[in-house]
Amino acid sequence: MADLLPTELIANWQTLHRVFIQPEDENSKKILVKYMEKILFGLHDFLNKHVGVTEEISLAKLSEAYMDTTINKDPQKKLADVIEDIIHDIAPRAVNVASPYFIGHMTSAIPFFMVHLKAITAALNQNVIKLETSKVLSILEKQVIAKMHRMVYKQNDAFYKAHVQNTQTTLGVFTTGGTTANITALWVARNSVLFPKGDFKSIEENGFFQALKTHDLERMVVLVSKRGHFSLKKAGGLLGLGNQNVIAIDVDKNRQIDLSKLKALIQKLKSDGKTKIVAIVGLAGATETGIIDPLPQLADICEEHKIHFHVDAAWGGPVLLSEKYAHLLEGIERADSVTIDCHKQFYMPMTAGMVYFKDPTALDKIAYYASYVNRRGSVDLGIKTLEGSREASSLILDSALKIMGSRGYALMIEHGIETARIFAGKIRKRPCFQVVTEPVLNIVTYRMVPEAIQKKLASGDQTQHLNEVLDTLNKNIQRIQREAGNSFVSRTQLKAFPSDDHDSVVLRSVIMNPMTTPEILDEILDEQEAIFKKIAGTHFPLTGP
Repeated sequence: MADLLPTELIANWQTLHRVFIQPEDENSKKILVKYMEKILFGLHDFLNKHVGVTEEISLAKLSEAYMDTTINKDPQKKLADVIEDIIHDIAPRAVNVASPYFIGHMTSAIPFFMVHLKAITAALNQNVIKLETSKVLSILEKQVIAKMHRMVYKQNDAFYKAHVQNTQTTLGVFTTGGTTANITALWVARNSVLFPKGDFKSIEENGFFQALKTHDLERMVVLVSKRGHFSLKKAGGLLGLGNQNVIAIDVDKNRQIDLSKLKALIQKLKSDGKTKIVAIVGLAGATETGIIDPLPQLADICEEHKIHFHVDAAWGGPVLLSEKYAHLLEGIERADSVTIDCHKQFYMPMTAGMVYFKDPTALDKIAYYASYVNRRGSVDLGIKTLEGSREASSLILDSALKIMGSRGYALMIEHGIETARIFAGKIRKRPCFQVVTEPVLNIVTYRMVPEAIQKKLASGDQTQHLNEVLDTLNKNIQRIQREAGNSFVSRTQLKAFPSDDHDSVVLRSVIMNPMTTPEILDEILDEQEAIFKKIAGTHFPLTGP
């Protein structure tokens, strides 16, 4: 019987050496090649076959299979078995963000070649914190940063010739995402405000208390539309400002930051003499709605009051590649700093973001050194980044730009914007739906409002109760559709009308996948209507409380 048992897996130098440099055996190699060939050359077919949009299983039930908390002393499985487990147990319970029916979030399909580029980047395993662990990749990163900076700021040839490989200046940095990019921008802005004075050298050296005392301040604030990304609140907490001092400004009838209220608040804050405005943030593609703030006017305000102007273009930045729609971001070139996400509309794998600065010396204000890695006098990129070790994401973006060209990216971006407009039109034609925010870019928010409730709302009858009914209805439509696993939209809370005092639950769609067609959008709306018809009678009575 002993001969029939599987070979025992033992951790020793012999097996470790074999596992480290090659598959354990031919079967492992065959299994790996079998699936990797499908992933590398038929990515979307593979995902559609092996991964559902979502699986109809509760998180509580799913968690039951993941309760073991011990690490085995010896190996448990061979590579072939691990791969089979991933394909058959993990993948079906993951989310198929590549599905054209998945239109709920800013994580979407990636071009198939991105997997190749990611694999090569992982295999090279370069760490661009330091030239000794990256060499040419650090040089390439500076070139890619200059290309992106030129896309945003459009400086002349002489400027980029002077800075593209200048070891003393930095046009921007790659980060792990928009959150760290926004934090980096506000970090620089904060340090710029708290300049050296007398015995005070810098907030980095002397600390926040000494900084406020020296500059005779009691608080520091950041101003942004109430649609600002929550990473800005994180920045307030991390940078010592306090997240309550990242002040949300109401939006106007166009869902943009209300300039009159912004101006009034600036005057009020400046009048007390004890508050410093660190930055004003303009949105170039609000996360929830895709709305773009009036960037030229914000730039004017910041110039007038000498305030750092940061534009969060994590979502909308790549629109600059579209000759057709680049005008939507007019004024971004006047920003002091700009955030752009690579893993959003540059269609790169997780995780990569970028932040750029108009002033090539701005990042000097957050420089850090260490004798064992980023020494003074060195030209390592890690000296001026929030992250320490980083992979060479620039290699992926550089390669993608060469494969796609700016026009290739523009075609995908234009498809998203124009398909979102078509979707809004389809929603308007259905009596039981209401468009909440019209698409400026490729995001549409809307909600289910049955005709019976529309009539009651128009009469002003039972408004509060009806809003509660609608919120519950839209939550359940979104949940049931997600759990069914055929398609997906997300949800958020917004004022259905700018004059409302109630934030309604609304459905949110992000049209990012170039394979998403108007016909698919009809199917998604059909499914939502079918869900409503199924649940309306019992769970959502349309009459009195």
